[in-house]
Amino acid sequence: MTTASTTTTSTSTSASTGGTTVTTTGDAARATGPIRARAADPPTSGTASTGSRILSVVRLQFVNRYTFLWIPLLIIVSAVLLSLAIYWMVDSDSPVYGGGGQAPLWYYLAVGVQAMSLTFPFSQAMSLTRREFFLGTVLAAAISALVLAAFYVLLGLFEQATDGYGINGYIAYLPWVWENGWVGTAAVVAALTMFFFLTGFWFATIYRRAGTIAVTIAVIGLALVLLAAIFIITRMEAWSSVLEFFATMGPLGLAGILAGLAVVVGTGSWVTLRRSMH
Repeated sequence: MTTASTTTTSTSTSASTGGTTVTTTGDAARATGPIRARAADPPTSGTASTGSRILSVVRLQFVNRYTFLWIPLLIIVSAVLLSLAIYWMVDSDSPVYGGGGQAPLWYYLAVGVQAMSLTFPFSQAMSLTRREFFLGTVLAAAISALVLAAFYVLLGLFEQATDGYGINGYIAYLPWVWENGWVGTAAVVAALTMFFFLTGFWFATIYRRAGTIAVTIAVIGLALVLLAAIFIITRMEAWSSVLEFFATMGPLGLAGILAGLAVVVGTGSWVTLRRSMH
């Protein structure tokens, strides 16, 4: 009998053919094992994976809840207290309306800057794509905007119920904004919040893409556009027509314009972020 044998430290299997016995190692069997295991694995869903990664960005943004939630609420509470102190000193018999309630909306310019500059490097370390980071960040901002809008609505309802805190002073309840009820108010606040946030986010993205000079040029360009618009309106003596236009469109119309501007700014942010090199 002729015997051929290959010996290794692993467990071997044997096959017999006629009078010849061939001994082989278990390596070949193990080599096919992972292939069979992978074939048996259930297919993964790319959509579910992308969705979960977008939610990871939302959680990343909300790691510091003070930035998105508590600081805006603290600003509006401070604005209310300061406004009430002024109303009390004025002591007017007629209703008094103030603009202090808009303070947290302007703060969202800074929130947009921080959302880009502070968390984008972490997202890259987590191997998140730019698309996932952008969509998750916008979703986090939308959640914060809805919470802030709900707070404004509740504050306005409280002011109506208490006749302006008992001193005829109003911060969140502005008659024109409440023309369509709480829905119009919530829409205006949410749209304005998203517009400010995406504007700050875009400026931070431009800074990451091209540096300080590019941001300075963008700010100067925006200022020139606004100045040109003011000059044209003044030159044509059309301020009354402009004010009438905004008065007739109502809060929902204003919210629609702000939402459109937010989409434009958001598109610019995404294009700039996609082309960013670092």
